[in-house]
Amino acid sequence: MVSDTATRVVVTGSLGMLGSHVARHLRDEGWPVRGVDVRPAGAAEPEVQHTIADIRDLAAMTRAVAGADAVVHCAGALPSYSPEEIRSVIVEGTRTVLTAARDAGVPRVVHISSTAVYGLPSVVPTTEDYPREPVDRYGRAKAEAEVWCERFRKDGLCVPILRPKTFLGPGRMGLFAMLFEWAEEGRHFPILGKGDVHIQMCAVEDVVECVATVLRADAGIANDTFNVAAARFGTLREDFQAVLDAAGHRRRVVSIPARPAVAVLRMLQWARLSPVYERLLFKLLADSYVSTDKAGERLGFQPRYSNRDALLRTFQWWREQRAATGDGAAGGVRPGRTSREPWRQGLLQAAKVFF
Repeated sequence: MVSDTATRVVVTGSLGMLGSHVARHLRDEGWPVRGVDVRPAGAAEPEVQHTIADIRDLAAMTRAVAGADAVVHCAGALPSYSPEEIRSVIVEGTRTVLTAARDAGVPRVVHISSTAVYGLPSVVPTTEDYPREPVDRYGRAKAEAEVWCERFRKDGLCVPILRPKTFLGPGRMGLFAMLFEWAEEGRHFPILGKGDVHIQMCAVEDVVECVATVLRADAGIANDTFNVAAARFGTLREDFQAVLDAAGHRRRVVSIPARPAVAVLRMLQWARLSPVYERLLFKLLADSYVSTDKAGERLGFQPRYSNRDALLRTFQWWREQRAATGDGAAGGVRPGRTSREPWRQGLLQAAKVFF
């Protein structure tokens, strides 16, 4: 067990959506935290040391993690990045972080992976024993990074692997900004098919608490792989409708024929006119949820928030940000290189007029 009062933790990607939440939570619990990010420290949390470094730079990372008791590896790439960037950042970056930790004598690295490693599983709820069958370059990179984690485990490094579902919370935009923007503008929101599939998500607060849990746990328990996701979730129609209801315009989730819509969206994505990547398209057409029993049984961890909780809390944060900044173009201007930014909607922005 790592003492939470003495632990010196390095958080990679500390200015990103997840990394900033992790750094803030650990700082608030009294743990000395050093953040590592490629960006300057302008948005760094107070009382969190900040180091500018690329996670693929072994010398810089070895210096950054020197003296730490644990590393939480949150840095990564998004599915919207180029294939070269995705593999370089996720695979080579993870290997470099693990190597730096080993060389600096850091005993534990918490690796943030993704349920994308399962691909489009045929079994739900999907357990951690399900084979890695990624279907896109992002999932393949995440799966390859996990292989590196398992190699370092065999060499004696404690490497807890957390596989969160898509997480939401203050600071999250990405594709969800489209739902929030359309809801706030009083528009109906389209959904593929009937929308009666169960798509599990996760509150960022639950991911962060699970990180803290595996930092505290004995190595023999923590040195394993765990799904992290909401225990309570409705259908996609029900969860998205909750956001439209909260907006107060009496708008509804509207079904659109799935096959034609998928064909059009695939073509738009290929032409870089839509941010909806292919795995997401097919994930929205079938039930997609994982078992969280293992984290409960081995770690004693129980998620607090439902899908609806996470969506509504994020929507409320988004509304407050929009009111404070006067940013009325939350879906069509900025490039969306991180989850903190709304992704460009492309031609989907023009489609709003039909809803």
